Amino acid sequence: MTTTNTSVELESASSNHNPNDLNTSSSTQKAAIAERYDKSENFRITKNVVIIGLAFMVHFTAFHGTSNLQSSVNSDAALGTTTLAVIYGSLILSNIFLPVTVIRWFGCKWTIALSFIAYMPYIAAQFYPRFYTFIPAALGVGFGGGPLWCAKCTYLSIVAEAMTRVVGNDSVQDVNVVRFFGLFFVFYQMAQVWGNLISSSVLSFTAAGESNNIVSNFTAASKSRVAELCGANFCPGVDANINPNLIPPESEKIQMLSAIFLCCMVIACLLIIFGVDSLKRYGMDRQEAGKGLSGCKLLSVTIKLLSEHYQILLLPITMFIGLEEAFVAVDFTASFVACGWGISRIGFAMICFGIANAIAAGVAGALAKLVGRLSIMLTVFTIHVCLLIWMLQWQAVEGDYVTYCAMAAIWGICDGIWLVNVNAFTGILFPGKEIAAYSNFRLWESTGSVIGYIISPLLCTSMKLKLLLLVMIVGLLGYGTIEYMERQEKGLVDRRNVELVEQREERKNTTYM
Repeated sequence: MTTTNTSVELESASSNHNPNDLNTSSSTQKAAIAERYDKSENFRITKNVVIIGLAFMVHFTAFHGTSNLQSSVNSDAALGTTTLAVIYGSLILSNIFLPVTVIRWFGCKWTIALSFIAYMPYIAAQFYPRFYTFIPAALGVGFGGGPLWCAKCTYLSIVAEAMTRVVGNDSVQDVNVVRFFGLFFVFYQMAQVWGNLISSSVLSFTAAGESNNIVSNFTAASKSRVAELCGANFCPGVDANINPNLIPPESEKIQMLSAIFLCCMVIACLLIIFGVDSLKRYGMDRQEAGKGLSGCKLLSVTIKLLSEHYQILLLPITMFIGLEEAFVAVDFTASFVACGWGISRIGFAMICFGIANAIAAGVAGALAKLVGRLSIMLTVFTIHVCLLIWMLQWQAVEGDYVTYCAMAAIWGICDGIWLVNVNAFTGILFPGKEIAAYSNFRLWESTGSVIGYIISPLLCTSMKLKLLLLVMIVGLLGYGTIEYMERQEKGLVDRRNVELVEQREERKNTTYM
C-alpha cells in the first residue's frame, strides 16, 4: 500500500513547492501550523465536528425513524427486511469500490453532502412501497453509505490530528480521536430519539383513533398468548390475524412521516455545504493511494489492508456491531416491542435506546481516559452478555413497557460504547491509512448487518440471540489479542530503551576506570 509516512502533509508541499520541501522535519511542520493558527482554531475545529454531528443527527433522524418500522410496517413478503438487506448488501460493494475514489475526487466534505442526497429516494419510496420502488432506492442508500461513513471517519481522524498539531502536543492525539468520535456519536445517536419521537407522535395519533377496535379484537385468550408468541419465542409468520398488536398503521400517516423525514435530509445536506470547512484548510488532504492510479489499484488500497493481522483480528468485533444493530432495528422492534406492545409504540422504546446510546457515546472517551480502553471493553462485554441471557430467559408480557424500554436502554449503552471504542481504535491502529481502515470497518460491519437481515425472516429470535452471543465472544477474543500484542510490543520497546541506558552507563563507568 502506498501511504504518506509524514503525520502532517502540507498540501502546498505536494503541489506548489519543490519536492525537497517534503523532507521538512516534523517539528518544523508543527511550528508552521502553530504559527498559522491561533488558539481560536481549536474552537473552529470543534465547530466542524459539532456541525457534522448535527447534520448526521438530522439526516439519520429520517433514516432510522423509517428503518425501525420496516420489519413491522412493510412485513408483506418480507418487503421491509429485504429492502434493509439490499441496503447493507450494496453497502458492502460500496465500501470495497467507492470510498477511496469518491473521496479523492470530491474530498471529505463534498462526499458527505453528495452521499446525503443518495439517501433521499429511499424516503421518497415510502409514498409508494413496492419492490420496484424500494430496491433501487435501497441501492442508492447502500452505494452512498460507503463513501459517507469513510469520509466522516477520515474527517474526524484528520481534524483530531490537526488539533494535536495546532496545540503542539503529540501525546494527546489518541485522546483527541476518541473525544471527537465520542462527540460525534452523541449527536448521531440522538437521531434515534428524534426520529422515533416523530414517528411515535404521528403513529400514536392513528393508534388512538383505532384503540377501541384493537382492544375489542384483543381478547383475553390472545393476551395470554403474548408470552408464547413474543420475545425470544417470536418466529417469522406471526401476523395481525394472530396478534392484533401487529396491525399496521394507516398509509396516510406513513406518507406524512415520510414528508417530514425528507425535509430533514435536505436540511442535513445544507448544514454540511454551508457549515463545514474543507480539510484543505489544514493542509491535510491525504492522498492515500497517490495520484493517477487505476481503479484496480485504488481498490487494492482497501483490500490490501486485510493482509495486516490487526485488521483480521478486528473483523469479528466489527461484524458483531453490524449484527447487533440489525437485531435492534428489525428483530427487537418486531419480536419484543411490536409483538408485545404494538407497532405504534416502537418509537417510544427506541427513544430509550437513543438517549442511552447518546449518553454512553458521550462518556466513552472520558471513561477510556480514566480507566483504560480495555477495562471499558470488558465491562460492556459483561453487560451485553447479561442482557442477552436475560432476553433469552424472559417471558413476554402484554404492554410491559418498563421492560421493553429497559432492554432498549441497556442495549443502547452497550452499542454506544462498542461504536466509539472500536471506531477510535481503528483510527489509532492505522494512522495514515484511515480511508482503507474505515472502509474495511464499514465493509465488515455491513456484512454483519446483511447476515442479520437475511436470517431475520428465517430464524426464531432465540436462535438469533444465541448467535449474537457467540459472535460477541469471538469478537472480544480478537480485540483482546490486539491489546495483548500492543502491550507486549510496548514492553519490548521499553526494555530495549532500558538496556540502551544501562549500556551507556556501563561504557561511562569503564571509561572513568
